[in-house]
Amino acid sequence: MTRKRAILVVDDEVEFLKMIRLRLEANDYEVVTAINGAQAKEKLKSYKLDAVLLDIMLPDMNGIDILKTIRKTDKNMPVFMITAFSSPERFELANKFNASGFIVKTDDLQVEVNNITSAIRLADKFKG
Repeated sequence: MTRKRAILVVDDEVEFLKMIRLRLEANDYEVVTAINGAQAKEKLKSYKLDAVLLDIMLPDMNGIDILKTIRKTDKNMPVFMITAFSSPERFELANKFNASGFIVKTDDLQVEVNNITSAIRLADKFKG
């Protein structure tokens, strides 16, 4: 039996976490959540993850700092940055640390879920 793909979703908005969790679980993913950077760092150590959805602005730290931490140990893990407020500076900074893509928060996330699913499948093809 194939194990479910595990995704860490990090966001301080509880309603957004609930919504994205439901969408991803409906697409047969295991979902791990964190509401701040400290929880995210702990869960990165505790779980075998296949991808991360990471809010750029968290209450206790910048999501870019967590992205940097991830990239120190795993240069290929799909990490999608989440933002409610897009700006060229944020995109440029996340790109500098090889973010896999961006999710702009909206009420309809099915397109983003489809993109994430495709990126994870593509990443699997390139793993040794």
